[in-house]
Amino acid sequence: MNSYVNMGVGAFLGTVFVLMSVSIASEGIFHSEAPEKEGFAIIAEEGTSEAGAGGAAEAEVDIKPLLAAADATAGATVFKKCASCHTAEKGGANKVGPNLWGVVERPIASHEGFAYSAGMKTFAEANKTWTYDHLSFFVEAPKKHVPGTAMGFAGVKKPDERANLIAWLREQADSPVALPDASAAATPATEGEAAKPAAEGETAKPATEGAKPATEGEATKPATETAPAQ
Repeated sequence: MNSYVNMGVGAFLGTVFVLMSVSIASEGIFHSEAPEKEGFAIIAEEGTSEAGAGGAAEAEVDIKPLLAAADATAGATVFKKCASCHTAEKGGANKVGPNLWGVVERPIASHEGFAYSAGMKTFAEANKTWTYDHLSFFVEAPKKHVPGTAMGFAGVKKPDERANLIAWLREQADSPVALPDASAAATPATEGEAAKPAAEGETAKPATEGAKPATEGEATKPATETAPAQ
């Protein structure tokens, strides 16, 4: 009996020894050093909020000047990206997101029957309506503009596409909101000049200042003599 036990233990130990030997030999034969430089690195896209905190913030595009030249028909095509979560027709049902009929200048987090996230409710406390700017920034990067929103949409990054989409959403209303003044939005540089009085230097001066002083002899002459009619 003991001989069988000894044979079994010996066979087990022999098997373990062989497996360890094969493993060590394989490591020596097939081992490869890590390259000094990666041939192709896969970098995951960081969240916009983290990127903004760690580096330079991306410049936010003013959508108002673009709306003047926006194509609402093209915006209907862009809306297909949103159609899985939203309806836009009058009286349309709420889906994953609220119905968007009349959304431009609509009070934020106000559509009847939709359960808004805590993040959107907090955002609504400080921002009253969906202005053109709010719509543009939110559609570009929902979680960046409204932290805590439940909207998981990646966003419409191209400004012209956002302008087309917002122009189309504007038309989905009983009375479309007026477009912003593109000329005023596009030329803010003149604002400083407008703050100056139109004739600041002239208003402080007497009307005759700058003219040569009249001589004593001329001062005694009647006005009709010094300034004859032409």
